[in-house]
Amino acid sequence: MTFENSAYYDSTQFFKLQKPFGTFYFGEKYILSEMKEGIHFDWPMVKDLMNDIEAYYGTEAKLAYISNRIHSYSRDPHNWNKLSELNVIFASAIVIYNHMAYLNATLEKRFSKDSIKRCESLNEAIEWVLDLREFN
Repeated sequence: MTFENSAYYDSTQFFKLQKPFGTFYFGEKYILSEMKEGIHFDWPMVKDLMNDIEAYYGTEAKLAYISNRIHSYSRDPHNWNKLSELNVIFASAIVIYNHMAYLNATLEKRFSKDSIKRCESLNEAIEWVLDLREFN
């Protein structure tokens, strides 16, 4: 399910950012991504996105990140640790839609120093993020 087709899209204010490699929704507590089919989400793209995040939220933001994997794409699992060094994203959720995506998310989870939750639905991911103690 795409974010725009979810109940959360209409119930909350989001800034929608279109990039050549995906669509990103900036909310109050989290950023949600939907990458384009077949791209390789590499470190220069991550840095480009992080520049937009810093411009929107400032340098002191503490956010969660939801990767809504509605399309198949590749990424370097080591980027999770590089991202954690930037101290903006403190928790992440990956929404998986098939067994291969589950295996990839499991591999990424092993490479990350931070919390990564594997979720079977977009609703599960959003509810998990909103229930984080850092937001309550």
